[in-house]
Amino acid sequence: MPKAEGSDAPATAASRSTEPKSKKTHRDTAYDSGKTSTGLWWTLFGLILITTAATRFYKLDQPDHICWDETHFGKFGGYYINRTFFFDVHPPLGKMLIGLFGYLDGYNATFAFEKPGDKYEDYPYMGMRAGCAIMGALLVPLSFLTVWEMTFSLPAATFAGVLILLDHGMLTLNRYILLDPPLLFFISASVYTTVKFHNQRHRAFSFPWWFWLSATGAMLVGSVAVKFVGVFVVFLVGFRAIADLWEILGDLSRPVSYTVKHFMARALCLIALPIVLYMGIFYIHLRVLYLSGPGDGYFSSAFQTHLEGNFLHNASTPREVAYGSLLTLKNSITGGGYLHSHMHLYPAGVGAKQQQVTTYSHKDGNNRWFIKKFNKPTPLWNSTDSIELVRNGDLIRLEHRPTRRNLHSHKEPAPVSRKHYQVTGYGENGTGDANDVWRLVIEGGAENEPLETMRHKFKLVHYLQNCVLSTTKKTLPKWGYEQQEVTCNPNLRDAAAVWNVEDNRFPRLPNVSFSAYKLNFFQRFFEAHAVMFSGNAGLKPKDGELTSRPWMWPINLRGQFFSAGEGVKIYLLGNPIIWWSNLVFMAFYLTLLVVKSIRDRRGIISSPHQKALQERALSACGWLYIGWLLHYVPFWGMGRILYFHHYFPALLFSSMMSGVVIDYLVESIPPLLPAGIRNSAYHLLVGGIVSSLIYSFYLFAPLTYGMSNGPSTEANSTMYGMRWLETWEF
Repeated sequence: MPKAEGSDAPATAASRSTEPKSKKTHRDTAYDSGKTSTGLWWTLFGLILITTAATRFYKLDQPDHICWDETHFGKFGGYYINRTFFFDVHPPLGKMLIGLFGYLDGYNATFAFEKPGDKYEDYPYMGMRAGCAIMGALLVPLSFLTVWEMTFSLPAATFAGVLILLDHGMLTLNRYILLDPPLLFFISASVYTTVKFHNQRHRAFSFPWWFWLSATGAMLVGSVAVKFVGVFVVFLVGFRAIADLWEILGDLSRPVSYTVKHFMARALCLIALPIVLYMGIFYIHLRVLYLSGPGDGYFSSAFQTHLEGNFLHNASTPREVAYGSLLTLKNSITGGGYLHSHMHLYPAGVGAKQQQVTTYSHKDGNNRWFIKKFNKPTPLWNSTDSIELVRNGDLIRLEHRPTRRNLHSHKEPAPVSRKHYQVTGYGENGTGDANDVWRLVIEGGAENEPLETMRHKFKLVHYLQNCVLSTTKKTLPKWGYEQQEVTCNPNLRDAAAVWNVEDNRFPRLPNVSFSAYKLNFFQRFFEAHAVMFSGNAGLKPKDGELTSRPWMWPINLRGQFFSAGEGVKIYLLGNPIIWWSNLVFMAFYLTLLVVKSIRDRRGIISSPHQKALQERALSACGWLYIGWLLHYVPFWGMGRILYFHHYFPALLFSSMMSGVVIDYLVESIPPLLPAGIRNSAYHLLVGGIVSSLIYSFYLFAPLTYGMSNGPSTEANSTMYGMRWLETWEF
């Protein structure tokens, strides 16, 4: 590898000639100097592409069973193929792509994807894996090209590409049916396109300038539309845009209107265009998934009227609720479940040992309740007595249809929220006691106003305890089947204590069509986001589930098993040489920044060559360091469950930064040595770094391609002696 800056090797002479001669760029200067040939550029880039393909597709079909979260995202991809509506806490684009990969491979979405370890048998799963692997493989050339565009240094670009190429963690994460490959691809592509756009700054408003600006907006949409954490790269691009506008504003040869023109162009391509594309993705998502499925219950009753096969679709129900009606009650907060009970009792030591009452997010026969007056039995549907409507302010009882027990509360603490009261099912054959009585209060309702299906939201206030029926959305332990806690909250203003009638069955009243309650696209769009945000906030670790904290990630403290059953074992762990070196090089960058600031302040002048090296390294590393901070620091403030794989977007930036720092070091150290050995020292440094990276990749390769012959403590194990840290479980 020659010791020099690079040129824009892939660019043609014609394309370069479009730049104003008075605005000759660093790229052109490097090209004109002849320090890097086009042939060498393409040779190294081609070698990286070939090696990337070889490492990413080797043994891609192994293990031939479900690995880790393939059980979720393979299933979700299949739902797009068979048009079944589902709920996930992430936006839809990544799952849509997985479904597309499977569809192109002939997958018909009949595999159950029940649990990790299940064999794929004869089902075509390789299309989905290969599609994800291709997107993951593109990270290597994108990293190479990004650093090239930031520095125009072929060694820096090559080191950056090699660091991504030879990292086992990045390799493992991008070989399976997961959201991480498309997420990382769109983040990496967003950074590359914004750097390409920045390099068109001397050709403002030309076709390439508009193309790369629009491409940046499109890639940002992809990032956010796969996972919401993609918004961090939006902030990075936003900071870059602000810096560019500030620089343009400082050009006194241009009027302020020129800056306004630049601002409007960026607003169009980085704000308006992404909003339109993002909403378009959701429009396709909602149009494709039109059949009722496992995600219905997370959404409002009005949302469900759009889903074919759901009992609310093209159905009818009585408008008013009468005593004797068989009801399904849904909590009206975002993502709220159905009021539910079952034959199981609260265990000893958890309040009164009475029947459990919970909320449940799926439709179930145990969600049905008869509504009756507080002092009368349930009226028969074939009765000839006059119909009596349920009205605002009435005292009522709710009788669980399957078990004939009444909704009940008393001054026993709730199972999880100990300051609330316990809610149970109590009594026999509909007969209980005074603690079964509730007052129905319609939100904003007039006195004696009849309760209406779906339209009205109401609270149930306990008659004796003066508390309100609520859900805390806290998950009960296994004895409660991990359903959500229902309590009676003494705080009558609890926002989660609002309910609506979804299903109303009473044959003696005329029905009205549910089509009157349908939502438009924008209402469904905003509700979908509210449910996703609520679901993300509610992701908490389950009993015994192994999680990790952000401080563990950069030091590679603990990995994660992708496949831990019999046969081939896969373990997600970063290449320790790369990960630990990234921390060292990051510290070196910060030190270099401080030292240069002090030298500049003291007026100490560096040689032109050293000054150019420092400016190039500090400029590129500065933006990459901001990218690393934006993709890492926010996780420290997140209350949701976190996993090791959440660090990998930040890893992209730290590895590219390491490539730039390595280039700076190998350019800076040899000139300090005697002239006769400088060239040899340079090549020795480069060769030593590349060789150590390749050897470390070889040593830990079984983590990615499959470990066998027992744990690493056994002499015949493929990983014998490689457990450098006790926290590595393999």
